[in-house]
Amino acid sequence: MSTSEAFEAAVRHHDARLAAAGLTVWVGSEPTFTDRAAQSPQWLSQALGGDKEQRAQALLASIGRRLPGSLVLRSRGRLYPGEDRPRWCLGLYRRRDGAALWQGPPDPILAASGVETLPDLDTWAAALAVELRERGFLVATADGAPKARTAIRDDAAIADAAESGRPRFSLQVRTALSGGRPDDSASSGPHVFELSMPETGGRPTACIEMPKFDALSLFMTALESVAKASLACQLPALIVAGCLPPVDASVELTTITPDPAVIEINTAPSVDAEDFLRRSRAIYAAAADEGLSPYRLYFNGAVADSGGGGQITLGGPSPLTSPFLLQPLLLPRLVAFFNNHPALSYLFSHDYVGSSGQSARADERGTDAFEELGLALSLLGRTRELTPEILSQSLTPFLCDASGNSHRAEINIEKLWNPSVGERGTLGLVEFRALRMQHTPERATALACLLRAITGMLARAPADLSLVDWGRELHDRFALPFHLEQDLGAVLQALDAAGLGLGEAIRAVLMHDEFRIVGQVHLPGCTLEVRRAHEFWPLVGDSASPEQGGTSRLIDASTTRVELRLRPEEPAASGWRDWRILAEGVELPMRQERDASGELQVFGLRYRRFVPQRGLHPMLVALDPVQLILRRPDQPTDYRVTLHEWHPAGTAYDGLPQHLADAGQRRAERLVVERLPRDEGVAAQPPPLRGLSAYGFDLRWLS
Repeated sequence: MSTSEAFEAAVRHHDARLAAAGLTVWVGSEPTFTDRAAQSPQWLSQALGGDKEQRAQALLASIGRRLPGSLVLRSRGRLYPGEDRPRWCLGLYRRRDGAALWQGPPDPILAASGVETLPDLDTWAAALAVELRERGFLVATADGAPKARTAIRDDAAIADAAESGRPRFSLQVRTALSGGRPDDSASSGPHVFELSMPETGGRPTACIEMPKFDALSLFMTALESVAKASLACQLPALIVAGCLPPVDASVELTTITPDPAVIEINTAPSVDAEDFLRRSRAIYAAAADEGLSPYRLYFNGAVADSGGGGQITLGGPSPLTSPFLLQPLLLPRLVAFFNNHPALSYLFSHDYVGSSGQSARADERGTDAFEELGLALSLLGRTRELTPEILSQSLTPFLCDASGNSHRAEINIEKLWNPSVGERGTLGLVEFRALRMQHTPERATALACLLRAITGMLARAPADLSLVDWGRELHDRFALPFHLEQDLGAVLQALDAAGLGLGEAIRAVLMHDEFRIVGQVHLPGCTLEVRRAHEFWPLVGDSASPEQGGTSRLIDASTTRVELRLRPEEPAASGWRDWRILAEGVELPMRQERDASGELQVFGLRYRRFVPQRGLHPMLVALDPVQLILRRPDQPTDYRVTLHEWHPAGTAYDGLPQHLADAGQRRAERLVVERLPRDEGVAAQPPPLRGLSAYGFDLRWLS
């Protein structure tokens, strides 16, 4: 069995275990892709501009060709503070059973290019009116260039209006057809379609803006009318725009939107992990076809995610069938479980983590908030009838960052049950934001399996968990990949004990993270491995201050952290423990640890890698390169290991790395090893009074 086949079998086994336990957990994601070779603003920091919309259209076409019978829907995206226009939004709407949903003219994104002959606008509007009347709608039209409007009401709405004494359709339609957005009048009865033929790509193209529909059956009937009328008028292509359509368990909607530096895909939720894997593979392949990447390569060989994150969302087939609403104690248990296991917060995360990051933990807001969270969880556990409102109101104040922004919480419940923001806030969803964009669809699927299995385990948990006050260990011990891997191992053992363990193929994918490895040094009897660890970058100033404004936040990213692992080359090797490591003259108290491969020693180093234009500690200089001296009493020579942040010769790189192997070569080159005669005059210096902890040494205190 190939590696791919073994992984697929493990995913199917995971789905079968959840199903056998009677658990239904749907899973969605928000993969983000970038042009990693581009240096233009829209691919580095800005949401809009340049060729981003054209690239997104090409991406949508590539996905659409893999899903025939889908409807391309163009809608208006969100307007963010500081931006002068709403962002665009491209959607792909389809039936879950695979049957064709749309049989009308294709969107120009999917249509073959050629000369287009369009009918008169009034002719098209008249044909639409005929089709709508044949399907039982009451129809009124308003002719005129450059747009035509058609208003409808269905029989149920007409009867309801008559019984309630509200104005009849003939009166309401005058206002509905007079102007405004097509959905402005939907809440009062009429649904208004707006027909136009704008210039697209240098030639006129038919466009219809759909009103907002709450009922799926009504939308489907209206959509069939649009398709029939457009085909009758021999439209070669049609842009369907307007409001997002309703969805239920029978249909799905995937949208593509711009975000700073990336294109974001909000995938339709999958019914299980096997469907998630299939969908993810299609999206990753479509992105690759269009030259879009799930990761970035920096000049010095460092590997990062795309820049937009890779959140995963769990829920159910409908809001009220969400596992988090069916079992209200599940969410409090989940919050406590994440507190108990920092690996879930940091091991798979993007670079910017911590209390001021994009996915703050509930226990990163200080002692007072932590104690109040404990009380909130206790009260929830003692409440007999736990309603969605009480659940949301109890946890929302704690699932946020220090400024109260709930969108920057690692467990985001903005869409769980928040009626104040309308239908979008009551979807029964829980979003996990402490996830970087994964490099492969298999790794994204492995994470989906992990989160689904944890949810299933906690849904059947006999008792609630207690919170752990990690104190300084949270940002010291769990900054190191070794301790995060050990913690993930504990999570996997808990899943095994609960009967929801993940197969070896999934576990192997979760544990594999080669891009954090900077390099290795082979010594007599052992190997030193240098890995990039986590650093918790602070904000510069008060990001919540109204004086700062805007959407960006200034952080000090000048500090970095690496992890040192010293491991015997053979389990029975002798003398490897006698090696001493001096960092800038200070001997490091390496920790004796053990993992599945046997004994090893682990420790962390922090240092300032550059001096920022604006940041903390203006008097602190950069320490680049960092030098380590490795020596053993019975060896006549020392090893000097120099870790460079840039090219060892100080020269410029010849462009960005071409691929991951090229990036790995650059990382390895930055670790320079020299074998030197033993200098007895070089002795270990005592550590400073500050800066040395049980898990690492902060070299900044030597300055």
